This record gives sequence, structure tokens and C-alpha cells, in this order.
Amino acid sequence: MTGPRTTQSAVSRGQQARAGRAGSVRFVAGRALPLFVRGSGGARPVFSADALRALRARHGGAPVLVRGLSGAVLVLLDRQELRQFYEAEADAEAAVLSSGAGGIRPCGAVSSIIAEEARHLTAAATLDLARARHTVARAARRIVLGDAAAADEHLTGLLGRLRRRGRERAGAADGHARLGRAGAYADREERALRAMDCIPAALLRTLLLLAAHPAEQDAAAAEAAGSAAPGELPRLRACVRECLRLYPAVPDLIRVTRAETEWRGVRHPAGTCVLLPAHFHQRDPEHVPAPHVFVPGRWKTPGADEDIRMAPFGHGPGRCPGDRLGLLITTALCAEVLRRRRITGTRPVLDPPGPLPVALDPRGIRLTLTRR
Repeated sequence: MTGPRTTQSAVSRGQQARAGRAGSVRFVAGRALPLFVRGSGGARPVFSADALRALRARHGGAPVLVRGLSGAVLVLLDRQELRQFYEAEADAEAAVLSSGAGGIRPCGAVSSIIAEEARHLTAAATLDLARARHTVARAARRIVLGDAAAADEHLTGLLGRLRRRGRERAGAADGHARLGRAGAYADREERALRAMDCIPAALLRTLLLLAAHPAEQDAAAAEAAGSAAPGELPRLRACVRECLRLYPAVPDLIRVTRAETEWRGVRHPAGTCVLLPAHFHQRDPEHVPAPHVFVPGRWKTPGADEDIRMAPFGHGPGRCPGDRLGLLITTALCAEVLRRRRITGTRPVLDPPGPLPVALDPRGIRLTLTRR
């Protein structure tokens, strides 16, 4: 790999690792992958794992300032920087979203809604992204806005327009009337709905991985058949978490510092864009055992939730505010599918013994379901 040139090599003496401009352009153009293709549902890391490993080896693990087409970004390459990133000041608007908080239904009600709506997932012999999105959208509207909003698909479209245009520009009278009838889009409810956007992809990927591992699918199905509560499904929850380790909803976490911040003895000004390649760290063979293999059992070991290397939802103040709700719903939906159906065929076909692919675009996932 031809990595970016460094203007200073003595990183160990506290000097800043910085990629030269020409080298940075080559690095970004030749080694970077799109952060997110709008509408694809297939998020990919910004930089390839090979590129990041080469940078880490060249700079001794110190953060590297890389200049790309959209400006400079400080890339965190070593695990010792992870805790500082996660413990940085959280977004002032972030709030913990959990079942039973604010306008969100309590856990029992959420479970009942999921059980009722899951019939849409298993109504046909195949399951794909369109069906998963339809089911999750209905369940989300019922959980957040009430049963009357279940069939009002206009609300989902309106939420997208609110995001794109901003709340102050989406003040159409018809829109406000609909929102009022549904219970009004308070900030908490809006964040809760957004937190559920990634559930269809996580659901399909988890079921695809279980189909590729028949013994694990049978064990998860047996657990689901013997329990009616998502909180009593530790094995299946571990499967969902492992799926999110392999395929995080956001493969790269980015923060812009609000004040001058020191990283490895080097001070960076306020406004510095800091990138933590979470996907890279969660699949780092130097620190994570069997990084490219589906191993749900790793989440059952003591301290797994606090392991700074593996953070499907982040850590500390910056932890994803919708993690509890998202994990609850995804686990419950997986359980309902497995109670009713066996997954006997998949597209794509995965090779369990070999390394799993870096990305799985949910648009290309198609599952064949048969009766149990």
C-alpha cells in the first residue's frame, strides 16, 4: 500500500502525525470507501482496514491527521484513544431512549406490538428489505405515536422531509394537523423514530447470519419458543449484538471538538474533526479474537459490554441514545420470525468458516422461510 507521506516522523516524541497533501489525495482516492451512499442502506467504512493498519504501523498507533477532499480529519488508530473519544462531551441534545421513558411504551406493550406486527414478516415465503421496513415502520409508529398511527405511512415520509428541510421549513398546516392527531412530534419521539431506522437492516443481517449457522439458528429458535419476553432471550440478544459488531449501523464515528483537545501529547484546536473507525477496531485481528467470524458467545463473557474495543452502540456519554429500544425491538422481531419459521435459503450465501464479508447491503438480502 502506498500510504500518505508524513511531514513529521518522530511521533513518539509527541509530534503530530500529519499526512502530506499529495499523499492524502492518493490515500483518500485509492484506499477510501464511501462513508454512506444515501438510500442504499449499506454503510461502509471510510477507509479500508489495510490502509488503517498501514497508517497505524507507520505512525506507531498515534492519531494521524489526514487531509481529504472535504477537509482534514484526525483518525484514531489505537485502542488507547478510544476511551477518550467515547468519554468526550456528549451532544447536549442527546437523551437516553428506553422503553417506558417519556412517550415510549413500556416493555410489555412493546412486546405485544412486536408480536402482532411480526405477522407481516412471515406472511410470505420470502423476507426482504421492503417487507422488513414495512413491518418496522408500522411497529415504530404504534410504539412511539400510538396505535392510531399504525397505518399512517404519511408520517414516515413527513419525518424524512422534516430532516431534510428542517423543522422550521416543514410547517405545512396539513402536516401539523397529522402530527397533532398522532400525538405530536416531540423531540423525544422524533429521536425514538430515528433510532429505529437501522432496525430493518440489523434484523435481516442477524437472520442471514443465523441461517448460515444452522446450529445457532436452532438454539436461538428453541430459546424463542420457550420465552415470550425479549428480556429473557440472552442468546438471541447476543446474536444481534454480534451482528452489530460485524456490521455496525454507523461504521465510522465522527465528532467535531468544541474546545482545544490533546491527543497523545499533541494539542488540536477546537473544531477538529475526529474520526473513530469503529468497524476497523471491532474487527481488528490484533486485539479481537476471531474478528471476521460470527461468534455470539463472546457477548456472554463477563465484561463484554464494557469492552472498549467492541462498541456496537458506543460507550460513555456518547453512547447511542436509542440502543436499548433498538436492541429490544430487533431481538423481539428475530424471535417472532424464528418461532414461526425456519430460514432454509438465503441470498447472498455466506461461508461460515471463511471470513465474513466486510459489508452486507440489506437491499441484496433475501431469506427463504418455511414452516417449523
